[in-house]
Formats: sequence, C-alpha cells, structure tokens
Amino acid sequence: VQLVESGGGSVQPGDSLRLTCRLSGWTFGSFCLAWFRQAPGKDHEGVAGLESDGEISYGDSAKGRFNINQDTARRMLYLQMNNLQHEDTAMYYCAAYTDTDTWLNDPWKSANYAWWGQGTQVTVS
Repeated sequence: VQLVESGGGSVQPGDSLRLTCRLSGWTFGSFCLAWFRQAPGKDHEGVAGLESDGEISYGDSAKGRFNINQDTARRMLYLQMNNLQHEDTAMYYCAAYTDTDTWLNDPWKSANYAWWGQGTQVTVS
C-alpha cells in the first residue's frame, strides 16, 4: 500500500487549498482514512477522517472550515481547506488502516494507522 499526498503550498490567510491523497495497492474491502498534520515541535493532530461504513469525523481545528471526501473509484482522498489561518501551517499527512470497528472510538490515535504518506507542506503567511 502506498499513499501519496499532493496539493500543498504557500498561501495567505483566508485562502483555500485542496489536498489530494492517492492510494495504490489497496486490496482491502474496509478502510479508515484520515488527514493528520504536524507542526514543528508538535505531535500529530487529527484533522479529518472517514471510514468505509460512512462515518466522518473532524478535529476541532477543522470543523466548519475543512471538508473531507473521497473518490472510491479513483482511490483518491481529498481535503478541502477554506479560510486558512497561520495556525494551519504544518505538514499534512494522509494515513490509512482497516479496522473500522475501532475507528470511531478514537479516530485520531495515530498509532492505529498502518500506512502513511510522505506528507505535503502547507504554509500560511
């Protein structure tokens, strides 16, 4: 399984970006997919996630501004980020694992995620 993120960049406060995560080698019927971010000196922070049973969850920082969706046929995961602010500056990662039974209990437990992309940098200044 490989996850490859793209779409990051340098923007000004109030701008929007759309991140894309391309999944390859995925052969599992169920999935839990999420966007995390990590700012320098900080831990991973859960941003948005969804799983194959249809549940969606957003981290507090993303509610009302970000939207997660997927294109199952193309095996793509997207994160639309609106009204970006300085505090959104971070490396954004796409992550995945398969145990949908546990996902809603703690969608932001990064140790659960078996696969991670290399990240895409978002800078708001």
